[in-house]
This record gives sequence, structure tokens and C-alpha cells, in this order.
Amino acid sequence: MTEADGGPIAVVVAGANVHDSTILQDTLEAVVVQPPNPHTELTQHLCLDKAYSGEPCHATARAFGYLPHIRQIGEEKLDRRGRKSRPARRWVVERTHGWLSKCRAILVRYAKKSSNYLGQIKLACLLLWYRRLNRIRLN
Repeated sequence: MTEADGGPIAVVVAGANVHDSTILQDTLEAVVVQPPNPHTELTQHLCLDKAYSGEPCHATARAFGYLPHIRQIGEEKLDRRGRKSRPARRWVVERTHGWLSKCRAILVRYAKKSSNYLGQIKLACLLLWYRRLNRIRLN
């Protein structure tokens, strides 16, 4: 799970044969940054893809205080003239996966235990955040 700018905020490791919708609750529980209170602050939006369509995923997102936006592939929000008003931002997560693929231990899984692999991914995410914050300070 990433924030709007692509910074990773939650990581869950599961097998390749596990459907994305079944680990949505685990992913939302793994968020390391406390989201704002939805009753007093801005509403938190959660953009998901077609794999999360269905009422159980909608209910899970609402239970964690998010407003779910689940669009089908190719479906975009259109304005009155039929043009895209707000295109889907699924590329943000894919870009973060690209940043993480620069770490060789993550790209080729050398760790046999899933807990060790999760630790390597979290360390790589920490390095991403450090580089982003360092770049902001230099500007």
C-alpha cells in the first residue's frame, strides 16, 4: 500500500496463489502511519483495482475509515462532456514496485523464511523514505 506520492506505508507478504481481496484487511492493519481521524479531518480515499471489487472489500475499507474507489480496468470517471476528469492512479503503486525492484535481495528472493523476506522489504521501504526525505531537504 502506498500514499498518493508513491511512498510505501504498508507491506504484506503472501503466496502467489492468494487472491488480493483476501489480504486487504491484513494490508490495512499493517499501515505504519496513523491515518487522520475521518470524523474530524479530511476523508481518506482508498483507490483499488478490479481485484478488490465486491461488497466484502468495500465493507473492509469502510470499517477502517477509508472511502473506497474501486474501478474496473478501463473504466475512468468522465465529466459531462465525456472526457476523463480524474484518471485512475494505479501507476503510483507500480512505480513503487519499480523502485523496490532495484534491491537485488527483493527482486530475486534469497530468503527462505517469509519473515526474513518481509524484513528485507521493510528495510528497502525505509531506504526509499530516507532517500525521499533527504532529496526534499537538499532542494
